[in-house]
Amino acid sequence: MTDPAPASTPTGPAAGPPPPTRILLADDHALVRRGVRLILDGEPDLTVVAEADNGAEAIEQARTHEPDLAILDIAMPRLTGLQAARELSRTLPQTRILILTMYDNEQFFFEALGAGASGYVLKSVADRDLVEACRATMRGEPFLYPGAVNALIRNYLELARDGRNLPTKAITEREEEILKLVAEGHTSQQIADLLVISPKTVERHRANLLAKLDLKDRLELTRYAIRVGLIEP
Repeated sequence: MTDPAPASTPTGPAAGPPPPTRILLADDHALVRRGVRLILDGEPDLTVVAEADNGAEAIEQARTHEPDLAILDIAMPRLTGLQAARELSRTLPQTRILILTMYDNEQFFFEALGAGASGYVLKSVADRDLVEACRATMRGEPFLYPGAVNALIRNYLELARDGRNLPTKAITEREEEILKLVAEGHTSQQIADLLVISPKTVERHRANLLAKLDLKDRLELTRYAIRVGLIEP
């Protein structure tokens, strides 16, 4: 007599949805952060795990929380979003980066791409574009607003026509850090303490900046920093 067939083994529970994308949000305006967080936390696949109000804090929070995605404003104290993006690209390459900014500016757009950002979203249309930008970035796809796409195509065509490479920056990343801190009103000693270098090194960088940019004094350095978006007026 044959044994009865064994009862079928129940299958395990169906796999649940993937965990939400963990996001670091950095903007120096608390009201902006609150509004953006409401947009993001309202989506089941997105969650804000950390906030920062300046670029240096954004780097610290990213190292602590290791988010999947960092959303960075450009104009922030201490370090800009572009400076923070460059550092995160070097030290946390697994963290993807979106720039969220008020600047509809080709220079910032190209610098953002060079800094490792996967997308560039304007604050004026964040309620429309930001969620899709986050999802596209996490799929490994770039997200660019229409004006940025036009700028990218136009720039590519100009470079191809003229046989040129992208222009190099006028100043180094370290000089950019010094310039921003000088423009924010920090003394040489304060800058030295923040960057863990000597005051003499700060003074040397400041002298190089004045020479490279053909400027006369701290006031002109500050005006230049405002013009290129390192600080807000």
